[in-house]
Amino acid sequence: MLVKELIEQLQRESPNRLVVCQKDAEGNGYSPLEICWTGAYRPKTKGMEEAGLEKLTAADRKAGYTKEDVIRGGVPALFLAPAD
Repeated sequence: MLVKELIEQLQRESPNRLVVCQKDAEGNGYSPLEICWTGAYRPKTKGMEEAGLEKLTAADRKAGYTKEDVIRGGVPALFLAPAD
């Protein structure tokens, strides 16, 4: 799903709804959405995907990230992370 498709879907909903993330494809758990972050995504093999920074900024360095956290050749992505 692209961000524009998510926006279109969200615009049809009440802004007072809680956002809940399904923990896996089988529906083995659910958790409220805690944070959203942007970065890079690179699929390798099923179950071995990579997520990380698109580029390393001064703020990222200050937060403790290094060049090893940058995903080279990744696809720009928006990540939705559950509370637990």
